[in-house]
Amino acid sequence: MTPPGRNEPQTLQEAHALATARRPKPGSNLETWLKFHQANARTYQAASDVDRWHHHELKYWVGYEERKAKEVAAQIQKNKSQAS
Repeated sequence: MTPPGRNEPQTLQEAHALATARRPKPGSNLETWLKFHQANARTYQAASDVDRWHHHELKYWVGYEERKAKEVAAQIQKNKSQAS
């Protein structure tokens, strides 16, 4: 369990602020959304190792972002198979 780097969020509040700040614009392509959700999952995971008071809530957000990433990845695959 490695703590986040100095510039990475250390708390739930900081992780939420980062996720909000880097949210893609509406209409962004699916690859952009996939990267967004994957990065959020990593951010919440790292913060959960430090912010023990919000550990369980952060773990919820890790799972949420991982599910969203899987949904977007499935949509990308679906679009690729339909284009073939």
